[in-house]
Amino acid sequence: MSQPSSSNPLEFSARGIILGILITLVFTAAQVYLGLKVGLTFATSIPAAVISMALLSAFKDATIQENNIVQTIASAAGTLASVIFVLPGLLMIGWWAQIPFWPVFGACAIGGILGVMYTIPLRRALVSQSKLPYPEGVAAAEVLKVGTQSRAGAQEGKAGLKAVVLGTLASAFFAALAGAKLVSHEVAHYFRFGSGSGATGLGASTSLALIGAGHLMGITVGIAMLVGLVIAWGILVPVLTAATPMAAGASVADHALGVWSTQVRMMGAGTIGAAAIITLATLAKPVLGGLKSALEASRAAKHGGAEVPRVERDMPIFIVGLVTLISMVPAGWLLSSFLEGGVLASIATPLVVVGIGYILVAGLLAAAVCGYMAGLIGSSNSPVSGIAILTILGAATSVGFVGREVLGPDTAQALIAFALFVTTVVLAVAVIGNDNLQDLKTGQLVGATPWKQQVALIIGVFAGSCVVPPVLGLLNEAYGFASAPNQNAISSQPLAAPQATLISTLARGVIGGDLPWHLIGWGAVIGLVLVAIDFMLKKSSHGKYSLPPLGVGLAVYLPSAVTAPVVVGAVAGYYFEKSMRGKTYGEAASRVGVLVMSGFIVGESLFNVALAALIVLSGDGEPLAFGAGVDESVGMLIALAVGAAILVSLYRWAANSARRIEQ
Repeated sequence: MSQPSSSNPLEFSARGIILGILITLVFTAAQVYLGLKVGLTFATSIPAAVISMALLSAFKDATIQENNIVQTIASAAGTLASVIFVLPGLLMIGWWAQIPFWPVFGACAIGGILGVMYTIPLRRALVSQSKLPYPEGVAAAEVLKVGTQSRAGAQEGKAGLKAVVLGTLASAFFAALAGAKLVSHEVAHYFRFGSGSGATGLGASTSLALIGAGHLMGITVGIAMLVGLVIAWGILVPVLTAATPMAAGASVADHALGVWSTQVRMMGAGTIGAAAIITLATLAKPVLGGLKSALEASRAAKHGGAEVPRVERDMPIFIVGLVTLISMVPAGWLLSSFLEGGVLASIATPLVVVGIGYILVAGLLAAAVCGYMAGLIGSSNSPVSGIAILTILGAATSVGFVGREVLGPDTAQALIAFALFVTTVVLAVAVIGNDNLQDLKTGQLVGATPWKQQVALIIGVFAGSCVVPPVLGLLNEAYGFASAPNQNAISSQPLAAPQATLISTLARGVIGGDLPWHLIGWGAVIGLVLVAIDFMLKKSSHGKYSLPPLGVGLAVYLPSAVTAPVVVGAVAGYYFEKSMRGKTYGEAASRVGVLVMSGFIVGESLFNVALAALIVLSGDGEPLAFGAGVDESVGMLIALAVGAAILVSLYRWAANSARRIEQ
């Protein structure tokens, strides 16, 4: 993996910045919808790199470093959208009725800038001088190299762009069939289990976006989610429904879903939390060591007098510190304005001080941990859910301690809202810190200038911050959220927003003092058992096999309708990759397949954002529906047949395209 020899290659260009911003705007909108629907987001670096190479190939002076800047800007879309794991909680507790632009923009922008600043001192220790694999960063670098260094690569870049477009169109078409009620969007079957009130069942969504997400996550995470499904619906739901009397007039489905939502989900939260805490504990030493090494390297470079090579030039540490301190001013103003004129006005000053302190300290820790995890397992698999859980528990405890003397029915809601808002900023810090180190690894492999990438990511942060509020507001107006009070949405099918539901529930429980700790405790026990199993699997197989506890916990927590198609996508992707092994065009086929799956996610998500706009404009909750549609069972059969045909056809197309490229 040699670096380009040019001493000063073209990196920043007006066309590259504009292209990066445009890709960021589109992908952020798609990510916001996907995250609200299923609680998952996807990495945008690789599809952004492919689009960039295909479009900039028209310019003779385009460089690999210029394409890298485009993917760096656009990568912010894949991470910054994670703030929607918290923000809808402010609607769910009744604090907001609509999404205000400036508070949401401010939380995303300030958190994103801090995420970049916090991880700049870690670059040398965790990227340049580290043996961490950075799977997604390396993959993005390989795509950039293949796409710019050979004729075959140029052909693959064009095929990759076509793959994204085909996947997008196919997914949007399939989603349109569901919107028109010509296929069933979801099917579920629940049944009695044993004697008494025992019940269980399973749901499945017909979603190409979720199939694509499963393919991108890989078979290891897919199997972990399958294990989570078995634990939730094969063990916990049957046992707990048998121990819980069925309410009068309730159906079997109501009983099973009621027990899952009130008891099993909290156990899933405990599983995620336990796995995250153990991850934090194992990372404490390398993260602290990395920070120490980075500061020593900075001092040595400053006093040594030697010129720092271009590929090692970070944003100056003085600027990093100055920007961090200056950022506290708008952060303080943001928190103050959030409390202004409310029931907490009398304790606004100590709350703002605690909030700023929490953003500084917890943000730094979260960014370091997420950045390290990006190097270990990739930014898509980084334990953002666990970080969010730990962050809200810490924020709610800190805020609750300050507000304990004024705690009452009115102030409790305000304290919960403030804790959620602070958590939003910290989560933005964490996910952008995660993204920064991943991008810097890609840059290291293609000979980029670190400080230019850091500036590029800040541009991406501002672009993404502009998109999150309006798209979130549009989706709220069109669909609403399942747990929000006073629903005034036009559609009768609210978005689940599973992560935000969990985060707001935890905040309520901590501040209200009624969190079901016993359920979270049992979930934590399950998490510890899973951590032990994962450890033994890795040790006995010398790292070949693993069972990620966070993946299992997510499947216990998320609705089965979401996790089932993700598992199917992971299995389908595994067999596709397996069929390509040993073939001369196998690696190219795998890369093209990844881009098709990225298109699946983009197409369905963007279609549903556009559908939300149509719902708002028309005032009709189902503007595309043709009459009553088809029967659910018939619609499901049609959906399975059409979905399978699309999936198989595009897998075959990917393989054939790769074969033509290698000839």
